[in-house]
Amino acid sequence: MAEVLLERRGALGLITLNRPQALNALTLEMIHAMTDRLADWAADPAVAGVLIRGAGDKAFSAGGDIRALIRPDNADYIAGFFADEYRLNRLIFRYPKPYVALIDGIAMGGGVGVSVNGAFRIATGATLFAMPETGIGMYPDVGGSYFLPRCPGETGMYLGLTGARLDVADCLYTGIADVQIGAESHGAMIERLAAGDAAETVLRALAEPPGPAPLAEHREAIDRCFAGDSVEDIVAALEGEGGDFAARTLEALAAKSPFALKVAFRQLRQGRALDFEECMAMEYRLSQRVVPGHDFREGVRAAVIDKDRSPRWHPATLAAVSDDRVAACFAPLPGGELTFAAAPGGGITPTQPSPIKGEG
Repeated sequence: MAEVLLERRGALGLITLNRPQALNALTLEMIHAMTDRLADWAADPAVAGVLIRGAGDKAFSAGGDIRALIRPDNADYIAGFFADEYRLNRLIFRYPKPYVALIDGIAMGGGVGVSVNGAFRIATGATLFAMPETGIGMYPDVGGSYFLPRCPGETGMYLGLTGARLDVADCLYTGIADVQIGAESHGAMIERLAAGDAAETVLRALAEPPGPAPLAEHREAIDRCFAGDSVEDIVAALEGEGGDFAARTLEALAAKSPFALKVAFRQLRQGRALDFEECMAMEYRLSQRVVPGHDFREGVRAAVIDKDRSPRWHPATLAAVSDDRVAACFAPLPGGELTFAAAPGGGITPTQPSPIKGEG
């Protein structure tokens, strides 16, 4: 079976991530196949829009193929994987036709990059979103530099550092998704899009109220505690906040790589002032410095290979992570920066600006 299914249904280009046994995690081959077909569909006047979904009943896509990134002597693979993945993310962000992501089930890591960066993001009752990268010694990538700082208040910093999981209501509350549509309406939605109906009209007609967002209860505490000028400030604020939520958040942060926390903090603060392409270029610099390092390999070992959930971070404390080491991750790459081709069809803005993007 193909790892990704690419088909035409009337006026709709339909992408199905087809690795349900691996929770539809993205491989480099899938990234290449999607990039090529999206370029073709962008130039095809018979294609009115695109919808992406995941096969199976558990996940939209739970991330990328991280096992391949920790193989020995694979610097060229690391460089190529992230360059091609981030160019696909940018292609989706700038796509000249409506790009609809049906985020049904788990969406993490690489799966976020091919969904949240689209023009229309649909959540369902089964949606489970998270950016858990700091727990494997990495930073929230695939556009996290851009969309997380544009979540309301300090919720993006909270999500990026802690890896907290969101349900459908919280996804709409934070702007990660635009609308909730139940599973019983997915078939009708695809049929109407295939018939050429406008995406905005279809989604509005099928939208359902999401109910109250659990995250809203903690919004004031999040905004107070995560507004600091450093990770240490955030920890101190949480310690002073008291209560169950602050205690749970401190416990979550304590399990993350101290180095990754400091890199992610700087990344998200800088991302506030950058456009999408600048964010992706910054993330590419980070990929070439962070992914080959100790904490990423150790984090993948503990979470994916040995599954002992006991990573041995180095350095082991926030105080031991030097500012110079963090700054070095953001320095220009001596071998050249990530670059992008012109957007398909000459487009430079999303077809349908969404609250999370703030562009267009």
